Amino acid sequence: MFIRALILFIVVAGIEWYFLQGLKTLSQDFTLRTKTWILNTAYLIAGFTLLLGLISLVYPPPTWPGWLRWIMAFVMILVLCKLVGSLFLLSDDVVRFFRWLYRCFTPSRAGSVPGGISRLKFFSQLALAFTVIPAVGLIYGMVRGAYKYRIHNVRIRSKKIPAAFSGYTIVHISDLHCGSFTSPEILNTPIAMMLNQKPDLILFTGDLVNNKADELHGFDTVLKRIRATDGVYSVLGNHDYGDYVAWPSPKEKSDNLKHLIALQHSYGWQLLLNRHVVITRGNSSISLMGIENWGANLHFPKYGKLHDAYQNINPEHFKILMSHDPSHWDKQVRPEFPDIDLTLSGHTHGMQLGIEIPGFRWSPSKWIYKQWAGLYQNGKQYLYVNRGLGFLGYPGRLGIWPEITVITLEAESA
Repeated sequence: MFIRALILFIVVAGIEWYFLQGLKTLSQDFTLRTKTWILNTAYLIAGFTLLLGLISLVYPPPTWPGWLRWIMAFVMILVLCKLVGSLFLLSDDVVRFFRWLYRCFTPSRAGSVPGGISRLKFFSQLALAFTVIPAVGLIYGMVRGAYKYRIHNVRIRSKKIPAAFSGYTIVHISDLHCGSFTSPEILNTPIAMMLNQKPDLILFTGDLVNNKADELHGFDTVLKRIRATDGVYSVLGNHDYGDYVAWPSPKEKSDNLKHLIALQHSYGWQLLLNRHVVITRGNSSISLMGIENWGANLHFPKYGKLHDAYQNINPEHFKILMSHDPSHWDKQVRPEFPDIDLTLSGHTHGMQLGIEIPGFRWSPSKWIYKQWAGLYQNGKQYLYVNRGLGFLGYPGRLGIWPEITVITLEAESA
């Protein structure tokens, strides 16, 4: 771990040095005062970046308090954007290198780009532009985008939905990742938005924490506010098991999961671990199933047992399945359980980065998941993938905003 962190530190130091050379070139025609301000600011940021890097060598970021991890994320965004910008400087250096080799054998005048700007300065301007523009966007995603909560309204129509459930409202949320928030009070806004929908049912499809149940310390009061007429039901996501932590012993890992489960029960949530319940309205009912995490990707474990959840279920019921990973739908749900009407998932976060405008949407998440956000249909079966309410890794969102889904069931006449 230390060796990898040291290598990363050396790489970051190289990026900072290389980018500073471009700034020196870019600022050479400025006034002395402006040039001094630009370079002093750049040196200050670079020094602060390297200082954080040194701290991380002896004090690993996972153990940092939330505010320090937030600062580190801010710094890493700048470093990554500088890396992108430095690629333009590198391309110029490659061209200049081959020109130098050519001059060694056939001396010639240096070329220039249109407008009389030297090639080196032109590429320095490109490097700065492609550093600043994405950095501004990503920083906006941290400061504002991560909390730009959006309500997505969805209507599901089916002949299997009883008339008594027509107009039935379900709030679907996913991927809270409470350990990423700097304060429990941040959740007051999205919870108020949920409760304003006056939901009949609230369903949470996993990843309550990043790694440990202890991340929920202080969240009790806030999470207990999540209430619905017919209750709150939840399932576990891949991060809830503590699989990404080097536990001192298997018992500590097991105790962590037991603690997480106990906390959810203390909030008044009903955790569905490979089982189903029946929701009743008058003389009519629908079935709600929940399974543990089941990922088609080999990287994610298959804890879920859908056959157990399906056991003794009423075949005539409209069936809703809560399954954290949407890849489960194509891999097992549709081929083996064609009468599961609606599957609710999360997990992808829409990669927390992308573009969504009327008629077009894109995210890097599509390269990994066939179904990565929104509503999908195959025959009479539906899948809804929630974009997530929290964030992980990059502490922000840009273009793919945090989501509260409001699903309304509609009875379809025969």
